[in-house]
Amino acid sequence: MENKQNSMSGGHLRKELGLFSGVSLVAGMTIGSGIYYLGSYVLERCNMSMGMALLCWLIGGAVSILGGLCFAELGAEMPVTGGLTTYLSKAYHPMLGFVNGFSGFLLTCSGSIAALSLAAVTPFAEEFGLSDGAVKLIAVGIIVLFTGVNLRGVKIAAAVQNFSMVARIVPLVLVIFVGVFFGSQSPELNPGTAFAAQGASPGISGAIKLIGYATFASLWAYEGWTNLNTVAGEMKKPRRDIPLAIIISMGAITLIYTLFNLAIYRVIPAPEVNSMIARGDIYLGTETAYRILGGLGKWVVLVGMTIGIIGTVNGDCLVFPRTYYAMARGGYFFKGLGDVNARGVPAKAILASSAMSIVLVLFNSLQSLTDWLITVSALINLLAIIAVLVFRCRFPELERPYKVWGGVPVIVLTVICFLVLLVNNFVSDPVTSLKGLAIILVCIPVYFVFRRLNGGVEYDTDKIDN
Repeated sequence: MENKQNSMSGGHLRKELGLFSGVSLVAGMTIGSGIYYLGSYVLERCNMSMGMALLCWLIGGAVSILGGLCFAELGAEMPVTGGLTTYLSKAYHPMLGFVNGFSGFLLTCSGSIAALSLAAVTPFAEEFGLSDGAVKLIAVGIIVLFTGVNLRGVKIAAAVQNFSMVARIVPLVLVIFVGVFFGSQSPELNPGTAFAAQGASPGISGAIKLIGYATFASLWAYEGWTNLNTVAGEMKKPRRDIPLAIIISMGAITLIYTLFNLAIYRVIPAPEVNSMIARGDIYLGTETAYRILGGLGKWVVLVGMTIGIIGTVNGDCLVFPRTYYAMARGGYFFKGLGDVNARGVPAKAILASSAMSIVLVLFNSLQSLTDWLITVSALINLLAIIAVLVFRCRFPELERPYKVWGGVPVIVLTVICFLVLLVNNFVSDPVTSLKGLAIILVCIPVYFVFRRLNGGVEYDTDKIDN
């Protein structure tokens, strides 16, 4: 029989994640379905200029790496469970930390699990004649499966993540190798063709607007670099491994994404790419594999893509509940979500996260979920990057085993990049952006409800067990 220390409320999170698991989490929660279809959106926003699209993929990766470096400093100086929620609470105000966590519960985190579960099934709907109801039912089954995996312990969940990370790389590398080296097309890679349709030079502001709008579309494919910090309290050597894991994984992902899109351009002629996107056939990577390797290639990519997506679902089920756990331990979420069971996992937080994700699967489409997620995530990420400067000013005594390379100028440059991309997206797509902002505003009154339930005490990150 388990003793009291191993009871539901008396357990502790276990430090069982190493560097490879850290790289697997970042890469595994970043490389999903996005790389296979977001290239179509980036191309459209670049006026079908392949050269400009590749440039925007590189810029998106560079911006994400800069953001990752800032997060690495936060994670190294404060390796706590809860990640963003804890950083925002300490840097600004507990309300911002709560808004991050609760908006994640309502939309960004739960919505990511829901969207990915739907994305894992959607490519097979036409192949097997699945109805919308059947797609959603299978998506719910995927969430239930990986909820069970994560309830068995972080070590098992990490092992699944490690396997899926390796498995998803295989089809990407296959397409890159065959497409780049054996493709017969010679795509036009001059970025200036993006402005040819305008008939005149767009000027600096016009160029920034086009590049920013297209780059913003790529950021969803790069999203995932913020999540490792959430499980910092369960890493064996967080001060060393968090920066290394982020730098290694995001650098490799940027290279893979850019080469993957180049492989597509080397295989499919530009007019055919244009016609495919025009008729809504946006999975260019799958078509590339089919043309290179025939029917076998198509299924290799479909299976690899599916493994990648459900591996990301597993990573989401591992990481996101730690935020709700941290909030509950700080007194600003339902108290039971702060419990840890005998296996060393926040079981109730995992179950609550999965339940909300299932609700979003049942009542939303893949497109509606994806549209809302990126704006909210980008805004919160911007605040977290600024928090690096705030922490340096407010907490100069903190040990910083890793500091952003290049110092304050690089941090300021990163802030400017994210701010330009965010503002540009609000201007280019105000309706979707305002919907995302509305979710954040809804969280503010809920914060005061929990504050009252907590006896008026502010959210206390020092109560979190790490």
